[in-house]
Amino acid sequence: MTAPNTPESAAVPHFGGVAVHKRLLATMPALEPVVLARLVEQVPAYATLPAEQLRGEIARQVTDGIRAYADVLRTGELPGPDQRAAIRESAARRADEGVPLEAVVGAYHLGAEACAAHILATAGEGDIEDAVLVQRHLLGFLRLVSCEVAAGYVQERQAALSDDQIALQSLLSRLLDGDSPQTAADRAGIRLPPGYVVLSIGIGPHPDELRRDVNRPVVVRRKLRRLRGELERHTTGVPLFSLDGDGGLVLLPYESTAADFGPTDRDRLSRLVGQLRHMCGADLLVAAVVAAPEGVAEAARVAAEIREVAEACGREPGLYLLDDVLLAYQLNHPSPAREGLAALLGPLDSRPELLTTLREFFACGLDRRRTAARLQVHPNTVDYRLRKAADLTGLDANQGTDLLTLHAALMAQNSLRRGESGTRPSRRG
Repeated sequence: MTAPNTPESAAVPHFGGVAVHKRLLATMPALEPVVLARLVEQVPAYATLPAEQLRGEIARQVTDGIRAYADVLRTGELPGPDQRAAIRESAARRADEGVPLEAVVGAYHLGAEACAAHILATAGEGDIEDAVLVQRHLLGFLRLVSCEVAAGYVQERQAALSDDQIALQSLLSRLLDGDSPQTAADRAGIRLPPGYVVLSIGIGPHPDELRRDVNRPVVVRRKLRRLRGELERHTTGVPLFSLDGDGGLVLLPYESTAADFGPTDRDRLSRLVGQLRHMCGADLLVAAVVAAPEGVAEAARVAAEIREVAEACGREPGLYLLDDVLLAYQLNHPSPAREGLAALLGPLDSRPELLTTLREFFACGLDRRRTAARLQVHPNTVDYRLRKAADLTGLDANQGTDLLTLHAALMAQNSLRRGESGTRPSRRG
């Protein structure tokens, strides 16, 4: 065989009379795990990716890469527009996750080298010209892949700071500052809706965030990307975000007024929260307030306070409106009685286990068995601690007349402690 001068030649390399691309495809099932293992061993950034991602998306990319190189060997032509677009999109996802560019390019080179080494090992003495052709195809393939990876990666990084994103963030800032948002909306090219559902979201950790051998920033970015993507899929209009790994603020366009928000809207929003929780793989505690655009700043403050109250009361993950925490919300606000109420629990300062038991008892709806299960103690231990707290404070959690006072005292203490630690509702919720 005569080796062609360019990868675009239609000449098909053979080793031992068998087309090389057929040899490669035949061994692909055994080659895929080998390539994936080498990625994990030799490229540190891939070693810290979540196992779910390695077994899923990264494994599929290895398969696609082997097939693409086999096509080059079969046709002599470099990957076409669809394959190039897929390479760019994959690189963009790695850029969004913070995987270094050199790691992404290196992964493709490592995979291609493994494929070449595997098939070149089958070449005989009479296959020298075809082996040269295989190497030439490999160099052309890697040149194209490297260019597409770089383009997709850089494009994603630039998009993060694009004019559109800056315009949307400007609109969000205007809404949260209480300024007139119309000019910012016009600049962003969107129509202001009649109202917004303002969500203050607390995001729990994804299980992979708790693993020491996994790159936490990658997991957090994947979690947030999935959450944003799900919100965008289920939202009519343009949602606005200010989120980090622990939560933040989301504004969902609402094509009506706050007064029209009813049970059907709540059910729909509750289902959305469930979908978001499933997609991002983390618990979500979400507080919602509906407001007109000019009322978003106040709504964001109230939503943040509702979420704080729900968290302080030990509420389960899910959706909460003001109606769900009316009493606790009122007790959480400053009044001349707040310090006096908090002082009622002063005798428990030296007995933190008693105070913790009281908090969990209220969070569990005054159910001693649920409280015991949450604290991982025997129900009799809960009874003992409640009696001891009653002896020290004079307030008995088993007496209806004292329940409201104890609840108010706990909420007052929470509020004072947040004030002492400097914790205040932030712009991001």
